[in-house]
Amino acid sequence: MMVRISEIDILPEFLNEYNAILKEEAAASVQKEPGVIAIFPMSMKEQPNQIRIVEIYADSAAYRSHLKTPHFRHYKTSTQKMVRSLKLVDMNALDREAMLHIFRKLK
Repeated sequence: MMVRISEIDILPEFLNEYNAILKEEAAASVQKEPGVIAIFPMSMKEQPNQIRIVEIYADSAAYRSHLKTPHFRHYKTSTQKMVRSLKLVDMNALDREAMLHIFRKLK
């Protein structure tokens, strides 16, 4: 599995527009791409323009494939002017078995 947290700072004047585009992209990714396990966008309560996205892919090939999809390309090009900063943080699951149990409980 490949797990990443995206840390994104959105210019406040674009927040509503950005959130709508992100929500559409996340839903399309999970629905259309078998290798996308989860794309879970969140915002900080005290700073709603600070977005965090937990991204989980079956493997790095699924991630590379995701970057080529029309819905991701639309997201990337249409939000580029809205993003003040972006940091991608690759993560290691400390307990892969626990993660699998979490996803089983959701069904």
